[in-house]
Amino acid sequence: MAKLRLRGKDLIDIGYPQNKSISIAMEVMLKHYKRESKERVLVLLKEILANPEKYNGDGVFGKIAEALLGAKKTEARKLNATRAPFTIFGENNIEAEAKGQLFTALKLPISKAGALMPDGHAGYGLPIGGVLATENAVIPYGVGVDIGCRMCLSLYDINPSYLEGHKDKYVGILETHTKFGSYEVHKSPNDSKVFENPAFRDIPLLKKLKDKAYKQLGSSGGGNHFVEFGIVEVHGQDNEFKVPPGKYVGVLSHSGSRGLGANIAKEYTRLATKQTPLPKEAQHLAWLDLDTHDGQEYWIAMNLAGDYASACHHDIHKRIAKALGARPLATVENHHNFAWKEIINGQELIVHRKGATPVQKNVLGIIPGSMTAPGFIVKGKGNELSLNSASHGAGRLLSRSKAKQNITQSELKKVLKDHGVTLLGAGLDEAPMAYKDISKVMAQQTELVEVVGTFIPKIVRMDKA
Repeated sequence: MAKLRLRGKDLIDIGYPQNKSISIAMEVMLKHYKRESKERVLVLLKEILANPEKYNGDGVFGKIAEALLGAKKTEARKLNATRAPFTIFGENNIEAEAKGQLFTALKLPISKAGALMPDGHAGYGLPIGGVLATENAVIPYGVGVDIGCRMCLSLYDINPSYLEGHKDKYVGILETHTKFGSYEVHKSPNDSKVFENPAFRDIPLLKKLKDKAYKQLGSSGGGNHFVEFGIVEVHGQDNEFKVPPGKYVGVLSHSGSRGLGANIAKEYTRLATKQTPLPKEAQHLAWLDLDTHDGQEYWIAMNLAGDYASACHHDIHKRIAKALGARPLATVENHHNFAWKEIINGQELIVHRKGATPVQKNVLGIIPGSMTAPGFIVKGKGNELSLNSASHGAGRLLSRSKAKQNITQSELKKVLKDHGVTLLGAGLDEAPMAYKDISKVMAQQTELVEVVGTFIPKIVRMDKA
């Protein structure tokens, strides 16, 4: 059948008002009904025009209905002259560009409060380590491309000396049971309840992404994502893990929502940019109003991506547990690159954490260092000045390009040898020297978290260089 040919005049002829409802209707129908006959499409459009309330909130036609029901006219938005209240932790060790990005975000008309963590560095939209509370609006790039990126740690009652004494076994487990990058996937993907989520059926974008998400389940991304064996030390008899203090073998993973999250971020950032155009310095901070169809749809898609990222980690840890022939004593996980509805100063706000760990009072989290530096299991202190947040790692000292230019393979090999770390994959851009000193970062957030355990990496698997 020939591709649908639809013109604005066709919609005007059936009674559509001459406003943005025409362009939205054409975009929707050409996207979802491009193989249907023109007559059939016009019948559908007439039905929506006659009763837009019936279709408001519909996965396909909701945007058309919203436009017909009088959505606000799109207009360029101005930044406020003053910033919303904020606090910066470890300010002297954070580059000016990262602070400048936070300052711009704090001038958005939707911004109510913000914070920057001591691992902060420049990103797109919000800086990495940036936290922003907004009123009834979500910023796709304030969440980030890797939606729901997570840390997950499993503790095993295995003598840590085995990591050296039986190194080949543990290396083999990581090489066989972990997959990285754009193309590596498991030959036999496991199933997951996450694929039963109705959003995969109701939202057209997610419907298209479901097959790829299924294939990528249990795999990890490139860049700074990893799966590693290491030594966990649990502090204190009265701990949240309900395990005796001491040393254990741990499996720590860091990854996110793979292609699913990246495509969600790309599509809804495009829509946000159309709906809330901003000055050049703030263009990556375009938001979606949560009272709109697109805002609600993004919120559903973001939460699904977060659930999918969690399912990926659980699949990774399940495969490794099976290979070890052991059950974990305890598991700790948390996520960043996400937005939450939280009460701030008595008001429900949308709290974006772009590379920042949620650490409400007594909530556990994991803050990794680098491939040779310790990571920390922490308990939140619920500090309101940080919007109940802490760093999500050490933070980059060198950009990826500068790391490749300034660090050599021989330097990397020496550092790995000095720390007794076996590395599988990774490039110079992930060398430990490209990161800040995690001990200094932790010293700058003692008012945010209490350290209750540590993780020392020993066998690290990352994407190929």
